[in-house]
Amino acid sequence: MLTLLKRAVTVAAVAVCSLASAAEVRLQGGGATFPNPLYQRWVTEYGKKDPDAKIDYQSIGSGGGIKGFTEKTFDFAGSDAPMSAKELKTAGGENNVVEFPTCAGAVVPAYNVPGVKEELKFSGEVLADIYLGKINNWNDPKLAELNPGVKLPDKAITPVWRNDGSGTTFVFTNYLATQSDEFKGSVGVGKQVQWPIGSGAKGNDGVSAAVQQTAGGIGYIEENYADHNKIPYGLMRNRDGKFIKASSETVSAAGAGAVQAMKGHILAADIWNQPGEKAYPISSFTYLIVYKDLNNLKSKEQAQALVDFMWWASHDGQKLAPELGYAPLADAVQKNVENALNSLSFKGEALKPSIASAK
Repeated sequence: MLTLLKRAVTVAAVAVCSLASAAEVRLQGGGATFPNPLYQRWVTEYGKKDPDAKIDYQSIGSGGGIKGFTEKTFDFAGSDAPMSAKELKTAGGENNVVEFPTCAGAVVPAYNVPGVKEELKFSGEVLADIYLGKINNWNDPKLAELNPGVKLPDKAITPVWRNDGSGTTFVFTNYLATQSDEFKGSVGVGKQVQWPIGSGAKGNDGVSAAVQQTAGGIGYIEENYADHNKIPYGLMRNRDGKFIKASSETVSAAGAGAVQAMKGHILAADIWNQPGEKAYPISSFTYLIVYKDLNNLKSKEQAQALVDFMWWASHDGQKLAPELGYAPLADAVQKNVENALNSLSFKGEALKPSIASAK
């Protein structure tokens, strides 16, 4: 009798473990490094709400994220750059994809100039000339004109850039292309370009480290990475001629006019070089990308878990954005995101979020 009882207990324990295992849903995403701190926080906080949802996000760069998405090794992708026409075609066409902003952020000119304690000021034209090699010293007259009263050293400028496929590069080059026809014609725009001078590093962490270690270095990185690493970064002259520091408020101001450009389920909009006295000029949305029909996932349970996570992130998760250096979605943008998420399905069956949003 005792032996039978032990066997029954063992069988029951195995059954309980099997049920617990069956309840778990695992989702794998990856891509853009820019939103990684926020996404990791979202994953942690959402795990408290739904412990059975095991979500992993790999910060490998926007290019890697889209590659993983189109090859279906990722369940979802993060990208700072909207998918190109070629990438959409690889994914089965734009009718096959949902792409929506999760937050907005800023790319900042981070620098390491020995002896300078003041916050330096830059313009788009000057940054373009630095990365073209036309301005190669910190005491150049054009920099001095932007920074009256600052004693700039006679020291060489070392530009640092991303050497991996990067949405950060996409945003930075697109902005500089609006400021310099020469830059647009010679370097161009994209997630990866051929820079004429300087040195490359991988990821925001790599560029941050290179700037920190290079006296006279300058690099383009996300505001939150600069803040986290305590790297000085400059104010940018915006379209209205005002020198603006990147912040949640000034990035939100840049995105205020984007709603009219956002239609359907491909919600992509450029928010760099926007008008407005408070608008920070090198601002951009970052995006999550999924298939419109989530049949790339193995089960309806996985698909529902992904929908619920994305709904939570675009609603309750937004309150976490400012404390990590990101601008949350404006109400009108959030409404467009709701409509896009409501278009998702699994093998033709419509999916709706099963969680309520806090208001």
